[in-house]
Amino acid sequence: MSSWKSLLLRIGDKSPEYGTSSEVKDHIETCFSALRRDLEHSPDDILNFVLQCAEQIPHKIPSYGTVVGLLNLENEDFVKKLVESTQTAFQDALDTGNCDKIRILMRFLTVMMCSKVLQPGSLVVVFETLLSSAATTVDEEKGNPCWQPRADFYVACILSCLPWGGLELFEQVPEEIERVVVGVEAYLSIRRHLSDAGLSFFEDGNEIGSDVVEKDFLEDLWSRIQVLSNNGWKVDSVPKPHLSFEAQLVAGKSHEFGPISCPEQPHLPSQFSATIYGKQKHEAELKYPLRIHRLNIFPASKTEDPQPIDRFVVEEYLLDVLLFFNGCRKECASFMVSLPVPFRYEYLMAETIFSQLLLLPHPPFKPIYYTLVIMDLCKALPGAFPAVVAGAVRCLFEKIADLDMECRTRLVLWFSHHLSNFQFIWPWEEWAFVLDLPKWAPQRVFVQEVLEREVRLSYWDKVKQSIENAPALEELLPPRGGPNFSYSVEDGRERTEEHALSTELSSKVKGRQTARDIISWVEESVFPAHGFEVTLKVVVQTLLDIGSKSFTHLITILERYGQVIARICPDHDKQVMLIVEVSFYWKNSSQMTAIAIDRMMGYRLISNLAIVRWVFSTLNIEQFHTSDRPWEVLRNAVSKTYNRISDLRREILSLKKGVMSAKETLAKAKAELDAAESKLTLVDGEPTLGENPARLKRLKSHHDRAKEEEASVQDSLEAKEALLVRAIDEMEALFLSLFKSFSNVLMERLPDASKVGTLQALKSIHSDEMAVDLEESSAMEVENENGMSKKSHSNGEKASNGYDVGEKEQWCLSTLGYVKAFSRQYASEIWPLIEKLDVEAFTEDAHPLFRNAVYTGLRRQNE
Repeated sequence: MSSWKSLLLRIGDKSPEYGTSSEVKDHIETCFSALRRDLEHSPDDILNFVLQCAEQIPHKIPSYGTVVGLLNLENEDFVKKLVESTQTAFQDALDTGNCDKIRILMRFLTVMMCSKVLQPGSLVVVFETLLSSAATTVDEEKGNPCWQPRADFYVACILSCLPWGGLELFEQVPEEIERVVVGVEAYLSIRRHLSDAGLSFFEDGNEIGSDVVEKDFLEDLWSRIQVLSNNGWKVDSVPKPHLSFEAQLVAGKSHEFGPISCPEQPHLPSQFSATIYGKQKHEAELKYPLRIHRLNIFPASKTEDPQPIDRFVVEEYLLDVLLFFNGCRKECASFMVSLPVPFRYEYLMAETIFSQLLLLPHPPFKPIYYTLVIMDLCKALPGAFPAVVAGAVRCLFEKIADLDMECRTRLVLWFSHHLSNFQFIWPWEEWAFVLDLPKWAPQRVFVQEVLEREVRLSYWDKVKQSIENAPALEELLPPRGGPNFSYSVEDGRERTEEHALSTELSSKVKGRQTARDIISWVEESVFPAHGFEVTLKVVVQTLLDIGSKSFTHLITILERYGQVIARICPDHDKQVMLIVEVSFYWKNSSQMTAIAIDRMMGYRLISNLAIVRWVFSTLNIEQFHTSDRPWEVLRNAVSKTYNRISDLRREILSLKKGVMSAKETLAKAKAELDAAESKLTLVDGEPTLGENPARLKRLKSHHDRAKEEEASVQDSLEAKEALLVRAIDEMEALFLSLFKSFSNVLMERLPDASKVGTLQALKSIHSDEMAVDLEESSAMEVENENGMSKKSHSNGEKASNGYDVGEKEQWCLSTLGYVKAFSRQYASEIWPLIEKLDVEAFTEDAHPLFRNAVYTGLRRQNE
């Protein structure tokens, strides 16, 4: 790497490139000198690399802006070209809706204005262009309010530039920037307030340790900007390196920024309805998502931010580092602990990372990424960050009953994985009290699920050893045993005829008999004599036992003998019985149950509809509020169905490009062949139509190959499109079955709609009943064996167990939470089916709380 590249990358860091110096001013001077020397030889390389650094290491933008300002004193033409390149990149980002690029380039423009590279008026024009587009979008007559997410994003970009350049703008162009501020106020007065319903981390909408604040993200940012304005635009968290060079920079020529234009929003259809509004709003939210939903875990005093805007700025730094270093976890952690801010921010860093890990509907990156970052930060800051993370876990655990079900699942998966990387060390004695809670209490279920996931990541004895400070928690560990093989002879069971059949089948498999041979044996010898149930049990139990040694063994047995299972279980009813058998065999292992069912679905031995029916069978329904076992299987089934569609769409997109390329190749080959055939040549002195026969033959061969290739790619495309239609039909059937099942089981168990209209009312039913019971039994004293008296409590033991939601109510709350989670996660696939679902599942007969859970997940207005 060139020395100037290393200097640009490491500017502001403690690194060998800058020797012992840690002063940003010295770094800027060193970097500027290196760039000035190479500017004549590599102007294009330097221009592109400066832009690339500004876009991908945005917390260093103030330093890059100052370097550009110094280069402007030496070579105005180079910097003018840099500004033009920035304008081209910015316009392209606007056209494609690249939110991160728009936001960061606007910050870069602001900093270049501070360094006298860009005229302040040009920056104001950019602000006004975006503001005008935003105001038009939310205008109900001229625009399309469905696309308010884009309008909000544009205004948020304007406001987010002010911490970096608000002071300079108000000093240099006070009237123009005041006009922008008035425009922002006008926009805020006409836009719709955005509810966080469906995206809140907590079911009650309240966050830990915070007052109930109804401001949405844009309103909150505006209030922080107002405080900043009142404080004279002084921001401790934004470095101003250009001030050290102000005397030099003022001599530079400020350049104009070319005109930009915002893309038009989609037009509203003439037949407008709430459903159409919901679909377009969902599309807009997908394209212009909120970058962060703030998670206030700790008290405000812990975040140590001197003024409100500093929290926003540090969040921007942290989110940028997470975004651009997602493939380099070590670099990510290194940058996160060395941000250019003069105060400690460990608590704010933890809140920001957890807000991304738990972000709804999806985290920006896979949860494993945040797990690794937290691990690396604990190692980078061993004296501070581990305690902060532990504090965050304790705070979230306290409020686990109100935590969204999807967030709860992610927290279980993260925490168990995190502990597995730190020797499973945790003060479990702090949580031993959960054993006194009823089995359905969310805190007890959380501890139980964490321990179960730990066993998956280690082994039973190791996890048992890790809870030795709270040995009673062993009660919450999953069963220790392995497979539950019905035909085992090791424990002295009596051998039956079924044992003999199992042994015979096992010997056939070990003897490498083909699936066809075994199918013949089953149809001729087993099924006629013993019937379907015995046949199913013998075949499934025996094959699973042979494949139980490892995941590879299971895959091998399903690949070789899956046809046998498919022949026995051709329809949904029999497939449900097959899943029951799998679940029975692996009843001691939720992990292997989920893996076996998932693999069988992958080989199409089990349909997703059969899985839904099994999940909603009586045995599983009773576990909805106490175990993740049925939910894991259901999540896998819906995810696999969705992934098939996603994969097919990607393949079809690729094939369409292939078809276009093949058609272009064919057209070119045909043109060359036609030109050759139409050309007159002399053969034996006579004019003859056609080129040299050898070349003509070669061109014909090339044309024929191109034609075959085009036909082949076209056939592949048509085949994939047919598969996509089938996959979409499967997804539609799955969602219809899933939501009908949810509606039916909830209707059976939820109280009458006239009694409970909200989740809060549902939660309070049990405590209200207990209050009545306490009043009725206040005079009743029951003598126990020792002659001591105790009060009689019915319908639960709130006084002793500390959790006042009854089992039936908790079942309803958990199930409604999963309804919302599935609706939210697969909203993009549900919205195209909404009319059909409205008719068949979300009917007026369905319970209002069920419909409300679905609508909240979809962020759909109640009609």
